[in-house]
Amino acid sequence: MELPLVVGVDGSEPSLQAVDWAVAEAARHGLPLRVVYASLWERYEGAVPADEEDPSEQAMAERILGTATERAVRGAPDVKVSADVVPEDAVSALLEEGHHAFALVTGSRGRGELAGLLLGSVSLAVAGRAHCPVIVVRGDKAGLAGTHERILLGVGEPSSGGEEAVRFAFREADVRGCTLDAVRAWRRPAHESADHPLLGGSPAHYHQQRASEELDAALHDAATDHPSVRVRRATVEGPARKVLPARSAAADLLVIGARRRHDHGGLQLGRVAHTLLHHADCPVVVVPEQG
Repeated sequence: MELPLVVGVDGSEPSLQAVDWAVAEAARHGLPLRVVYASLWERYEGAVPADEEDPSEQAMAERILGTATERAVRGAPDVKVSADVVPEDAVSALLEEGHHAFALVTGSRGRGELAGLLLGSVSLAVAGRAHCPVIVVRGDKAGLAGTHERILLGVGEPSSGGEEAVRFAFREADVRGCTLDAVRAWRRPAHESADHPLLGGSPAHYHQQRASEELDAALHDAATDHPSVRVRRATVEGPARKVLPARSAAADLLVIGARRRHDHGGLQLGRVAHTLLHHADCPVVVVPEQG
């Protein structure tokens, strides 16, 4: 049985935008789409409009789910769409759904959150703790519409894992028939001994060459499995938290991996992931890495 793509909704415009993106993604992969409304969200998000009488929770759930489901069906009539109310707060509901999902999709902000917020608390918490890939739908119109025909993959240090993120990015590029931009950002150590035997001549050249070799090694297996995917490799000097957001403006999706720390109750997002989730110009996928 195929795992569904799960999208969380709360009636906000960002969540409806997430539905539009999710149903298109489900159609690409031939997956069913599951629309989830957490029945306790209004306690935390201030859900009831001021000009309406307090609706019952059931009526609100039916309205929100009905709107989202109709929107999904219109977007891709061939996608099997189901909808359900989960009697939990938003974070708990989506984390539980993530145990049986291809991926979780959320909007960038929830209902009732300040319009100026770059990222809502629910999306950030889910991206940091889910057991499956989490896609936060954000960015400019071109990125949301998928007109760039490019997937951007951020490849980290070999010690950080990254295999799952690489596989996810290759599958996505294969399904979309688009180019995969694989980027490895690198930096010279702040305190580097000039007399290191491998650094003779040009320390920068040594570190760039090493980054290039690490990038090739990280991509090798997935590239073999997806020979039709066009890959553009790039090694760029600078911090990933600056390199990747700058390149996201020309991408339809940005894929990064994040290692789960079992002793901290779930995946802990680092500085790079935080920055991308708040500032990328396209939807961002955080893929949990094992180990």
